[in-house]
Amino acid sequence: HLVRMVLGIALVATAVNLLIFAAGRVAAVAPPIIPKGAEALAAGAANPLPQALVLTAIVIGFALTAFAMVLAYRAHQALRTLDTDAMRLAEAGDAPDTPTTEAARG
Repeated sequence: HLVRMVLGIALVATAVNLLIFAAGRVAAVAPPIIPKGAEALAAGAANPLPQALVLTAIVIGFALTAFAMVLAYRAHQALRTLDTDAMRLAEAGDAPDTPTTEAARG
């Protein structure tokens, strides 16, 4: 089932985000701010890189999930099924015409 595959990929992406976030010292006592006159973060400060990576990954994951859901919806419109086995067996000649194929034929 195509929707289960999309939701599974979103769940794995969320798990990876949580793993990266947890590896970035969530319980640090000092914020990741460099004090005036210092050249580096204080010892024990939170690492801002994992937080930035997770924030970026959340945005990319949301966009990927939205794109995959729209793709699944269009596949359902064209093939009238969300079963991946039935989609694999479908041939181009048996598929109903879509607006793109009708425009291409002219």
